[in-house]
Amino acid sequence: MAAAKASPRERYRDQVRTEIKEHAWQQIADSGASGLSLNAIAKQMGMSGPALYRYFAGRDELITALIRDAYRGFADAVVASQESGPDLAALAHAMRDWALADPQRYFLIYGTPVPGYHAPDDVTAIAEEVMTAILDAGGPAPDHPATELDTHLAGRRQWVREHPAPPAALSRALRTWTRLHGVLSLELAGHFTGMGLDPAVLFDAELEGLTTA
Repeated sequence: MAAAKASPRERYRDQVRTEIKEHAWQQIADSGASGLSLNAIAKQMGMSGPALYRYFAGRDELITALIRDAYRGFADAVVASQESGPDLAALAHAMRDWALADPQRYFLIYGTPVPGYHAPDDVTAIAEEVMTAILDAGGPAPDHPATELDTHLAGRRQWVREHPAPPAALSRALRTWTRLHGVLSLELAGHFTGMGLDPAVLFDAELEGLTTA
């Protein structure tokens, strides 16, 4: 059964919400997520504050919409990199390409938490797709005696609740995630500027260490 077409009112509402989010991203680029102001956005759009609140009930609802969009875009890029089969190198480069193309979105989901804000459960579920892809791309669990981290993660599966991977695979996926994001976060924050090195070479070296370990 075909989905019902959106009414003109619904289409207009979606257009206004999209424009509000575009202004919000510009604010975040200029002053960070903590400086997000719905009243300032309303002024830029020629609206009253109360009129804008008909589209987003408050700052947290707007931040949630932005985080959902960012996580969805990031997860889609990661999942698409695995269409031809599990490939950790392809996944890692998809992560980096997405982050470099849109640093503000990257930092909203992987940067400093917004003070006083707590993401809803459905946002966590989108993040879980990324971790599942990393687990799958990592291949079979390594055959070695259980480490302290393996033991620690055995009863802590909230971030991959539906995945049957053993603790050793969870441990490797978590270390892969932290090491790749560590290099990415430093690169995007400009910490390699002036060091005379190519961040892409460092990223590939870190990836090689992960795939040959």
